[in-house]
Amino acid sequence: MKEQISWSDFEKIDMRVGTIIAVEDFPKARNPAYRVQIDFGPEIGVKKSSAQITVRYDKGDLIGKQVVAVVNFPKKQIADFMSECLVLGAVEGKDVTLLQPGFTVRNGLKIS
Repeated sequence: MKEQISWSDFEKIDMRVGTIIAVEDFPKARNPAYRVQIDFGPEIGVKKSSAQITVRYDKGDLIGKQVVAVVNFPKKQIADFMSECLVLGAVEGKDVTLLQPGFTVRNGLKIS
């Protein structure tokens, strides 16, 4: 377990639910990954992310899937791609299982 953080530290993290609307291969990534576009609703809009989720998920299966992501990190350059959010998942080695709501919810809904 990592060091404890304060409640105010946790409150700075903006996690939202979004729906994957596009998925492409990302051959220039150092580790196998997809480039995904996620719709977070009208307040936030569509954000792009590089997601290392190729072990468990096929591109076609991801379209329409809701995921949880951190939307307030600064943009990060990954190869020739600018990642705008961090898709969250449970990680075991190179196998990542996406964090998803148990039911379909409105895009942009906050996680707390």
